[in-house]
Amino acid sequence: MKLPLAAGGPIIPSFGSPHSLACERANRLFCWGWFKENWAGTLWPALKQHVVLTLIAVVIGFAIAMALALIAYRYRRAEQPLIWFTSFLYTIPSLALFELLVPVPGLGLSRTTAEVALVAYTLLILFRNILTGLRNVPEEVRDAARGMGMSRRQMLTRVELPLALPAIIAGLRIATVSTIALATIAALIVNQGLGVPILSAISNSTGPFKTELLAAGALAVLLAIAADALLVGVQRLMTPWVRARAA
Repeated sequence: MKLPLAAGGPIIPSFGSPHSLACERANRLFCWGWFKENWAGTLWPALKQHVVLTLIAVVIGFAIAMALALIAYRYRRAEQPLIWFTSFLYTIPSLALFELLVPVPGLGLSRTTAEVALVAYTLLILFRNILTGLRNVPEEVRDAARGMGMSRRQMLTRVELPLALPAIIAGLRIATVSTIALATIAALIVNQGLGVPILSAISNSTGPFKTELLAAGALAVLLAIAADALLVGVQRLMTPWVRARAA
């Protein structure tokens, strides 16, 4: 089955129109005039859609991975099967996974299909980091919590999860950045995200339109950098003891 490109993508400027600039007609590396004219109508909406696609995938993936990690943490026998399952999902090529999901009833060429695939790719990273963080909590800390009369749930929420935060957020950083990159491929099945202008620029009949390709690609990179920096800031706020130890 061949996946069709999402319809209705950004329009490459008509080089023969009265408003065409010399830069656009020559298809130079970057044309600021085209960028400014198409920011509000093409690039900014695509950027917002990309943020939404990524946020939904990471939030749902984190919730599922947390549940799986807690199961594996409580029942060691479940750990290896869950690692195999999440590893299997992660090794499926992204284009193949999208193509496999499209014929599934209720999915088709929709945002849901894109999100299912993106969530699948977050699970291994998040699951392993959450589980590793919980496993690395020092045993003497657990003993102290038991000595204070904490229940298993209290020990998890007040001691183990807070101490596992650095590893958990490290997994979130990797999953978020990788999801931002993978979300560009979602444009193959849904007309959303920065992948739409990228594919539109590549599929231009006269050759790749460099300005659109570079602008959309650069926005994806900047979004990944900004998201990673934001998560680093969140980690520092939520783990003040790590900063104190480093100081």
